[in-house]
Amino acid sequence: MPENVLDIERTDDLIAYLRSRKLLLDGDNAEIRKLEGGVSSRTVVVRPGKRPPFVVKQALSKLRVAVDWYSDPERIHREARGLECLETLAPAGIIAPLLFEDHDLHVIGMTAVPEPSLNWKATLLAGDLHPEHVDQFATILGTIHVRSALLRDAISNVFADRSFFESLRLEPYYRYSAEQVPETQAFFNDLLTETWETQLALVHGDYSPKNVLIHQGRLFLVDHEVIHFGDPAFDVGFSLTHLLSKANHLVHRRALFIEAAYLYVNRYLHCLNGVSWRAALEQRAVRHTLACLLARVAGRSPLEYLTETECTVQQSIVCELIGHPPQSLADLIACFSERLNAIY
Repeated sequence: MPENVLDIERTDDLIAYLRSRKLLLDGDNAEIRKLEGGVSSRTVVVRPGKRPPFVVKQALSKLRVAVDWYSDPERIHREARGLECLETLAPAGIIAPLLFEDHDLHVIGMTAVPEPSLNWKATLLAGDLHPEHVDQFATILGTIHVRSALLRDAISNVFADRSFFESLRLEPYYRYSAEQVPETQAFFNDLLTETWETQLALVHGDYSPKNVLIHQGRLFLVDHEVIHFGDPAFDVGFSLTHLLSKANHLVHRRALFIEAAYLYVNRYLHCLNGVSWRAALEQRAVRHTLACLLARVAGRSPLEYLTETECTVQQSIVCELIGHPPQSLADLIACFSERLNAIY
């Protein structure tokens, strides 16, 4: 059934839909609020009177970005499986439980994060950075990676399909960037091959501050539609990119973001103590960080807060480092910081 049969952002249509599924009662005076910021889905919060609020999410086939970018809305059902799995793998209480799933209209519902909550991306862009949040962010990711690797036999087949990872990450971030910056094609080709061949743990695929809500100092992780079994180094590079890009953008807070980047990688690697593939993962994570730093200025989904000058600077630094990648994540952070400070 096509997605335009139901648009959950149309309040009357959503209320009628929820009542047809007995998710709202006739007497419920529901408050509906659209959540902004997502490019791949429609997302709304429903507050049904005296009962607990919940979130309804509907996948889009054409993403809301400036260039053409498509992905099968069936991915919402991958997110449903991710919610179920992460509820047991992640630290307790940080994943909103799945409430319902509609295979015809590609809609899911989940428990809402407790309120009041703040989006971590918004607070970071305001320069509000707390080490305890960074520590939690690293610990959550490290916990998911380590626990899922130990349960490989039980979950790898469930998340074996990586077509959504291809359409939402590898093509728009890596392949498209290689086309836009031709001198990086060999680097990206090698990384793409390496990524496809590596299957070690559950990969969130969208591990970033925009998918983290903060309630009473505690982090909650949302948005799991790119989840798959693959190379956890991608998550590290994808997430570290956000701290480094904000160090580029917020000059007056640069030192704090660089310090946070060190804290993040140190805490994450500490979670991997005793894991046989830790050293190799770190080297791949360096390459993924460089790839994502470039993709967020040259790919299909550039970071909207970076100015044209900041994009140019970030691309220049990455293109220089790609030729001789640093050997560790700490070295990468130091090299990126030194070059930023030398420019402005």
